[in-house]
Amino acid sequence: MKGIAVSTTVNGDAVEYVCHGRETLLDVLRNHLGLTGAKEGCGTGDCGACSVTLDGELVCSCLVLGAEVEGRTVETIEGMADGDKLHPLQKRFLDGAALQCGICTPGFLIAAKALLDRNNNPSESEIRYALAGNLCRCTGYDKIVRAVSAAAGDMRRQQKAQARRRATR
Repeated sequence: MKGIAVSTTVNGDAVEYVCHGRETLLDVLRNHLGLTGAKEGCGTGDCGACSVTLDGELVCSCLVLGAEVEGRTVETIEGMADGDKLHPLQKRFLDGAALQCGICTPGFLIAAKALLDRNNNPSESEIRYALAGNLCRCTGYDKIVRAVSAAAGDMRRQQKAQARRRATR
């Protein structure tokens, strides 16, 4: 079977790979690119464990073909931290014990980041709605919602501090 050559951007880096026509983005990320953060929970787009952003939109990577991302931009959990510095969402998930086994955690973090990228001050209802496509079997959702809300506050404070620093230059 002949493969399909794909050139795309993943976590800010230009990448190229060859995949089969029926191979999912999830499989490409894990098996060709070594990015194992996205997990296969269901393979049908129902659990959110494989969530990534594609051109800034939240998608289940198990429902996207690897060949479909030609020329597009993919962001995964591996691109969330800035080197050794955790993203505020990651820090709040750890600080607030908003995770247990970790299978669903990358998907929750990506979904939460997608929300905060478009709404830096979401209500509890908006957070719950944005995370509704992600399922967790180990923990209650309250700690996750609290962690997202706290991270949103942290991010707003960081943005204000950066704006003040720019204004004083």
